[in-house]
Amino acid sequence: MVDLIKLDPNSVVPKYLQIIDAILYNISVGNIKIGDRIPSINKLSQDIYLSRDTVERAYSILKKRNVVVSVHGKGTYIVDTESISKPKILFFVDKLSPYKMKVYNSFLEKIDNSSRVDLHSYHCDETLFLELMEKYESSYDYFVIMPHFRTDDLTHISTTKKVTKVINKIPKQNLILLDNNSKIDGNFKEVFQDYENDIFSALNQGAKSISKYNKLTIVYPKTSFYPYPKGILDGFKKYCVQNNFKFEIIEEVTEQTSITSKSLFITLEDSDLVKVVNKIKSSKYKLGKDIGVVSYNDSPLKQLLGITVITTNFSSMGEHAANMILQNKKESVKIPINFIERASL
Repeated sequence: MVDLIKLDPNSVVPKYLQIIDAILYNISVGNIKIGDRIPSINKLSQDIYLSRDTVERAYSILKKRNVVVSVHGKGTYIVDTESISKPKILFFVDKLSPYKMKVYNSFLEKIDNSSRVDLHSYHCDETLFLELMEKYESSYDYFVIMPHFRTDDLTHISTTKKVTKVINKIPKQNLILLDNNSKIDGNFKEVFQDYENDIFSALNQGAKSISKYNKLTIVYPKTSFYPYPKGILDGFKKYCVQNNFKFEIIEEVTEQTSITSKSLFITLEDSDLVKVVNKIKSSKYKLGKDIGVVSYNDSPLKQLLGITVITTNFSSMGEHAANMILQNKKESVKIPINFIERASL
């Protein structure tokens, strides 16, 4: 059986992964069958001239994946499991929001039964992310990761040095980054939004209607438990400066928030959207005529209420990621932003 485990000394794939791939491949083509005994760690390390630690690491991962089992005093055997031929995918999201679930559900629908997919959330918490990655790094064939983290002051950053180091350990052919174009080394798969240029582009799409307002206010909740990309703020300021708009950045809508004629509000959280609309209703001004409102991310309720939105196609994001795995493609796909104008503008 040792002769079935062929390693490529010139490959960038680590040797322990080559051992795993070789065993899984030979199982899939019938060269190794359920119940077959595989070489011991010592024998395989001697026969293929690798360190014992390398072979032991490969066997440990195969045990975690329920591909092999060790029987004390007898050896290590291939076990009967339906998951041997199906890749395991960890779908790792920053938060379980309705929009992130759209991405996940479209991914799941597209990937169908070709793989086993597990969903986990790290709630934008670096410590939890690192703990879970340490736990799962050897248990999955593919890692689909949305890298959004909060710092101590709860402002958004894309990645930290520790996170980048952990993500860079994942073989690039097994990594798909979603939603955030982070600076990770190597040629990997990604489906992302470009937050700064997206909001700038979206506001340009609605420039004709926006031009009737004198002041633009964005409600950017810096103290949100789930932080928003700073690129949104940068793109908003860029648009206002280039188009000579007065602008204001506030963290939330409160009783003290003033509503004045010819003002446009851009909200990121639905709670702030509700507060703004209620303020307008209780004032002498009319929504979409005297005061404009634009919200981030579309929903059926926003469609029903006639709220103008800046939104992306979350379902398309999940489908692209699934296709990259199914077709073994390394691509970098930017999901376009849409400006959908309704009565609130």
